[in-house]
Amino acid sequence: MKRRLLFGERMLLGDGTEPFNAVIPFRLRGTFALKDIQQALAQIQKKHPWLKALIAHDEKNIPWFDVPENPISIPVRIVARKSDDHWQEESRREWNTLFDPKKLPLIRFVWLKGENVSDMLFAFHHCLCDGGSAMAFLNEFLKVLDNPNADIGIENPILGIEDVVPANILNNRKQKLKAKFIGRLAATAIKIIPTGKKSIDRKDDYLLHWKVDETVCQQLVSYCKSNGVTVNTFLSAALLQAFKEVKKEGAFNKVSCPVDIRRFASQIKNDHIFAFGLMIVVSANEKLSFLENVRSMQTSVERKTSKLNPYITMMVMESGHDALNNFTKLLKNGKSSNDCMFSNLGRIQIPHEYKEFSVDTIFSPSVIGPLGNTTTLVVSTYCGKMDFSFVGSEGYLPYIDAIAIRDEFMQIIKLQLEYIPIS
Repeated sequence: MKRRLLFGERMLLGDGTEPFNAVIPFRLRGTFALKDIQQALAQIQKKHPWLKALIAHDEKNIPWFDVPENPISIPVRIVARKSDDHWQEESRREWNTLFDPKKLPLIRFVWLKGENVSDMLFAFHHCLCDGGSAMAFLNEFLKVLDNPNADIGIENPILGIEDVVPANILNNRKQKLKAKFIGRLAATAIKIIPTGKKSIDRKDDYLLHWKVDETVCQQLVSYCKSNGVTVNTFLSAALLQAFKEVKKEGAFNKVSCPVDIRRFASQIKNDHIFAFGLMIVVSANEKLSFLENVRSMQTSVERKTSKLNPYITMMVMESGHDALNNFTKLLKNGKSSNDCMFSNLGRIQIPHEYKEFSVDTIFSPSVIGPLGNTTTLVVSTYCGKMDFSFVGSEGYLPYIDAIAIRDEFMQIIKLQLEYIPIS
């Protein structure tokens, strides 16, 4: 089984010389045997063909996902667990460890082995899948780790754009011409946008991690419901204000927010291994109060989201494979124009208690790559607690500024929720 990488996947893969890795860490309480972990990994590989795939290049040097006849197991690295924060050190290590996709799968597993507590990490190349897909295979891994006979099904994998874009759109002459025209226009624009001769030196990468307890989470949800806004928009507003307070005139007043393509393209199932995403950019109006601003931003978010069209977007991008190198150069060498990427995975629907072990916590994923500003905040909620992973690089956002932004961000949230009763 094989398929050609889509434009977005090729962009994330790059030329293979720079890592673009995501990490999902989680903590389990119980005792485990290596053979049981390997068996659980084999079962999720059996379900998802692309978890077995290598990268092969054709005669035009275009990369393909290629599942070998004799698949290679997901590599496991075992480390003695040193502390509750050891997983952060291993996350940073995994960010910067290249995959060898011609010889090994684009996913690996790290076991920080403790006596009764283990921290475990899935690390995968971002061209393989997004956070939603990763949460799906994490859920499946835990099921079969607990019960090897659990039925997790078999994925019917996406084999190309035709499995995502409905035939009546993909083969529509008007839509094809529209996509090609937009694609050519974008490709021409990309060529003439001035960029630096070399990419910014991002220097040392870092990870800030913190949690918010159930009480604050309940207050936050109550606040948002009573004011007709989403938690995502509220947090985006707080983040923009925090950047403004710390960076002053150096803030861009722009936060990029990924939008799950599965909301718009029903062909992509929750358990599909797939990396393509949509994006909107949110900004604040400095003349408004915080609450007025959140409400205004919510209106803007809804308007922008309603205009997203995953099918045309994919068709446009697929018409622009010849512009890939110019686009990648623009992202790498162009000046940063946004403060941060902010991704909210929402509530993680994974059980807490299993027969053989319990899930102490699931940490928010982290991801870092070479395509421009690395500053990223990822939030998720598990067992009522909100978990934040703030990733950055000294060359884009100094660590001392990141700490100040984190503190300001949490202070803004605290001030807004101070007088809100729990419903």
